Amino acid sequence: MAEAERTGPGGLPYRPCAGVVLINAEGLVFAGQRIDMPGAWQMPQGGIDGGESPREAALRELVEETGVSPDKVEILAETPGWVYYDLPPELMGKVWKGKYGGQRQKWVLMRFGGDDADIRIDTDHPEFEEWRWMPAAALLENIVPFKRGVYEEVLAAFREWLR
Repeated sequence: MAEAERTGPGGLPYRPCAGVVLINAEGLVFAGQRIDMPGAWQMPQGGIDGGESPREAALRELVEETGVSPDKVEILAETPGWVYYDLPPELMGKVWKGKYGGQRQKWVLMRFGGDDADIRIDTDHPEFEEWRWMPAAALLENIVPFKRGVYEEVLAAFREWLR
């Protein structure tokens, strides 16, 4: 089945999304604690706009969610294919105006070349209330449960670059 034809729960389409695995020189991963879900940490991610490539969307989301400009990163790799997750039943119809049953995501691994002061989560539309560099295993322990499978797959794809 073609990627665009695959559907999620309730026959709803998957929302196209791009994600960023931002690592520092030590191989630690950027994680932000979501404002709307205290205790839930995640990497920057968001929808892919029409006419935008996954890589372009990833760079845009990086700026929108972390304040990190593209000149402060080096793109190292992308997930070879799309990574999918289904929304849990309690979120169906409540997020994304009920139009999607989950997400299909392309993840881009980027090495951060700036200073921590270049990271500014106090953006125009903040998503994170705090951030930190985490080992990949710690991120997996702190992600919302329904995204854990995606994060395991993505972090495994980029294992050679992570601490």
